[in-house]
Amino acid sequence: MIVVLFVITFSSALFVGVVHSITEEPIREAALRAETQSIRNVLPEFDATQVEMIRVDEEEVKLTKATKDGKLVGCAVLSVSHSGFGGDVQMMVGYLPDGTIYNINVLSQKETPGLGTHMTDEDNVLLKSFQGHNAGVVNMTVRKDGGDVDALTAATISSRAYCDAVRKSYEAFKLSGVLDTLKSGSALSAGTTSELATE
Repeated sequence: MIVVLFVITFSSALFVGVVHSITEEPIREAALRAETQSIRNVLPEFDATQVEMIRVDEEEVKLTKATKDGKLVGCAVLSVSHSGFGGDVQMMVGYLPDGTIYNINVLSQKETPGLGTHMTDEDNVLLKSFQGHNAGVVNMTVRKDGGDVDALTAATISSRAYCDAVRKSYEAFKLSGVLDTLKSGSALSAGTTSELATE
């Protein structure tokens, strides 16, 4: 009896290991394609990118500088808040060189269906509170907490997580030096560039 249980357990573990090794690479490639498409969704048209890792709140944040014909057109920041109602909220936030938020794309969230999940809707109040506004002048907290951001109805915790992820992305954007370059009047370029992965 013990031998039979051992064989069944060993076979099951082996099967799970084989399935994992087969699916691991396609899952990684799909995630990379989704991230690449997200960068394209949150920035104006570009032809080359350069990636930087910037430390914000003890975490590495990925910032992608995008250029067109050698001129910086914006930065996309991959940001995560760990304070969502259902867990992490991961998003891509696109900035124009002057700090204006061009667009925001929520990549993953586990919020309450019908409430916090509305943060992924194209016309949600959170996006409207940020899109087209300069992040340097927006108080990135919900109105209930004294800020400038309209919260999703019955989803204040999810709304706070959204704001937290945008705040972290703006910190990374500020640390990238793009605003300092703009203020000093230097030419805006992303330096050495590379083509963004295509689908």
